[in-house]
Amino acid sequence: MKKQLIPLLTIILFLSCKSEKKGNTKLNVVTTTTMITDLVKNIGDEHINLKGLMGSGVDPHLYKASEGDVAKLANADIIFYNGLHLEGKLVEVFEKMKTKKTIAISDALDKNTLIGSEYFASNYDPHIWFDIDYWKQATQFIVKTLSEAIPEQKAAFETNGTKYIEQLTALKVKLGTTINGLQKEQRILVTAHDAFNYFGKAFDFEVVGLQGLSTATEAGVQDVQKLSAFIIEHKVKAIFVESSVPKRTIEALQASVKSKGHEVTIGGTLYSDALGNTGTIEGTYIGMFEYNVNTIVNALK
Repeated sequence: MKKQLIPLLTIILFLSCKSEKKGNTKLNVVTTTTMITDLVKNIGDEHINLKGLMGSGVDPHLYKASEGDVAKLANADIIFYNGLHLEGKLVEVFEKMKTKKTIAISDALDKNTLIGSEYFASNYDPHIWFDIDYWKQATQFIVKTLSEAIPEQKAAFETNGTKYIEQLTALKVKLGTTINGLQKEQRILVTAHDAFNYFGKAFDFEVVGLQGLSTATEAGVQDVQKLSAFIIEHKVKAIFVESSVPKRTIEALQASVKSKGHEVTIGGTLYSDALGNTGTIEGTYIGMFEYNVNTIVNALK
């Protein structure tokens, strides 16, 4: 049975009527995407009560607040979300929650450095987690936010933040070494939608998505035909499914290439808009990134 979705007005009214929290309890923090949940968990650790709205395989572009989300949002002291209209169906909720501390981690970034798009509502590519340097800035932003909310734990948050930034720095070096195993002409990444442009910019890949920046719009026959011609022309060896996007779009692309007398393999499933299952390596940001890069490089060699 599908979850019953709560009308927007009901959510807003319920949130506005929430009573103030009493007693010396931990800060209640709610996050939207799995990437943000993992990041806040690394910083807040045992000093906060953390609840994430979205799970593995969930597409944030299409996510709607469910009945179970209402209590989480109502009890939250801080809500961290991506912003840049990634959580398209939740944006109106956040904009109406004037009494809540809703914080977009994209506010930590200089908008002039973001990848723009005339086809997306915010005019910016929202997939900022695929730039590790941006994720370092997001880390510092969350450290600052939590430190202001719980001053007595500032030292702990700063220590956790420093440690995590060191891990991100090491990750970027490690990934660069792995990617150096590919020749320039092999660095063409074809996926279900344009989630990997920041990755491409950071690691010198040409990135082509069958759908646009948002999965809210579906690829048409012309999109499939155009991309299949591109794959044949550039002798692309493999294309990739995304964990949060139905695989049928990539399978249709593969079939289109085959109909033209050529072959392209499906190189594996990449984690784009959500991490892997909780408790797995791919269920962490660092593990997800390593898995993606290893999958890409192994398939395109």
